[in-house]
Amino acid sequence: MQRCTTLSLGCRPAPIYRQVGEESRKRFWRVRADSFKDFVLDQLGPAPQIACKALFGGHGLYRRDTFFGIIYKGRLYLKTNAMTQPAYTVRGMQPFRPNGKRILRHYYEVPVDILEDTEQLRVWARQAIAPPSAQLALPFHDHSLSLDVLAQV
Repeated sequence: MQRCTTLSLGCRPAPIYRQVGEESRKRFWRVRADSFKDFVLDQLGPAPQIACKALFGGHGLYRRDTFFGIIYKGRLYLKTNAMTQPAYTVRGMQPFRPNGKRILRHYYEVPVDILEDTEQLRVWARQAIAPPSAQLALPFHDHSLSLDVLAQV
């Protein structure tokens, strides 16, 4: 098929877009990643102890010296433990995979409905920050009432 600048039978229009270079592509993804990072930080609220630092192509979330979250390729992963992990897995969330070979099993992706709900996201973030010993179940607590341990807080 021949190239032409008008739409007529038997030809297609010449491309009107310019080829995007590798540097432009990287800048586009960096801007997109920064806007998601800003969204997550806005959802977590104005907490002076929360810091966000660049980390291997993504960002790490810290509260003081506690590393509790990862922002990577437009997704938020929070630290889990034996008490909080079921809330993620019951929703079908997967652990963080920085590449095809490595899996960080203590960091799970946050479901979109939780990410969009400011109050719930803050509860889940507090659970990620709290040490596991602070989340131990009391012996008289009935765990059969709910699989979502994070929603109870």
